[in-house]
Amino acid sequence: MPMRTVTAMGETIMDILFRQGQPVAAVPGGSSFNSIISIGRTGLPCRFIGYTGRDRVGLDTQAFLQKNGVSIENFEVREGEKSAISLAYLDENGDATYQFYKDIPRAHKAWLMPEFHRDDVLLFGSYYAACDGMRPQVAPTLHAAHKAGAILYYDINFRRSHLHELEALMPAIHENFRESTLVRSSADDFEVMCQSRDARDIYGRHISKFCPLFICTAGSGTITICTPTATYD
Repeated sequence: MPMRTVTAMGETIMDILFRQGQPVAAVPGGSSFNSIISIGRTGLPCRFIGYTGRDRVGLDTQAFLQKNGVSIENFEVREGEKSAISLAYLDENGDATYQFYKDIPRAHKAWLMPEFHRDDVLLFGSYYAACDGMRPQVAPTLHAAHKAGAILYYDINFRRSHLHELEALMPAIHENFRESTLVRSSADDFEVMCQSRDARDIYGRHISKFCPLFICTAGSGTITICTPTATYD
């Protein structure tokens, strides 16, 4: 029996880390990107769907994927595109406050759809998965993975900086819910989106009618798993 393939789809961004006002490191990042790097390091078959610019930042990001065992067959390095950068200011606890420098994500006409099989895994999320610019790529990818019987894991990862767009983004977010096998969010995500941190309330009002499984995290606090028959803390 062939080993399942794990695919991640999302943005890439170069995080420049500051401590006490001074830059101390620069590392490629992104929510789905970070997940697939961890999976690549385990030796499991995996790949990343995304893009960056054909500049020093982008080429370093591509090399980082390869170094960590992640296939770049579906990763674009685009001419004329500026790679995204964030400034991450770390406090005394190591928690970061971010300042982003990036263009609005947009799909490319010539992007390559990967092949999915039953029990493969697709990780996706963040603004990338809901914005208008990426829907021509994201929506058919989710549909293809769902149709093939893959496991779809949606990490909402919604940031306050996009709150002014929430109403416009909700149809895409709901479509993402419907295609997903399970939805994961932090309590912080839904505090921004609907002023609630109660996982049971969030599941009942916003998730259950679209997707049966919901995982809610709260930093170092309780992890709550909601299903149609029970809730576990």
